[in-house]
Amino acid sequence: MAQQAESKKSRRKWNGAVEEFFDWVETTLLCMILAIVVLTYLFQEVQVDGQSMIPTLQDGDRLVTSSLFYTVEPGDIVVINREDGQEPLIKRCIAVAGQTVDIDFDTGIVSVDGVALEEDYVNTPTNAHSSSTIDFPCTVPEGHIFVLGDNRNNSLDSRYAEIGMIDLDNVFGEVLFRLLPLDRFGLVG
Repeated sequence: MAQQAESKKSRRKWNGAVEEFFDWVETTLLCMILAIVVLTYLFQEVQVDGQSMIPTLQDGDRLVTSSLFYTVEPGDIVVINREDGQEPLIKRCIAVAGQTVDIDFDTGIVSVDGVALEEDYVNTPTNAHSSSTIDFPCTVPEGHIFVLGDNRNNSLDSRYAEIGMIDLDNVFGEVLFRLLPLDRFGLVG
């Protein structure tokens, strides 16, 4: 009788251990699937390629972006998928549909709807570019945005016909924060 009780007790322990193991495996798999879904559909990692966003972003910075429930606002740093299949662009949205952008190339002042922007994030004032193919002032068409790099005099952006106004369908999402380098980890703005 004592032997039977001991055998039942041993089986219960064994069954409990097996059940606990499968609970652990199930939880681990669920967490891995959730992480993959989040990283695939909610957030994306992108790397800065070039100097056009200095001083805000540096060449090689690794960023986390998201497009979930996102509507572009002036001042946002956005990732733009290029139609030519090249690396995505990372630029700052200056104006949205219906707004008028003007640039005084003598003073470097950018205005939206007649109001000069306070741009403490800009590396140098916007000076004249002989290759700029956009006439100012210009109004942003419906379904588009106007973008500039923070390193204005070393940025291919909406001032040039090869980039032009950005179709909202090509805006991948907003830059949320910097992953690397670790000494600059944190929110980007």
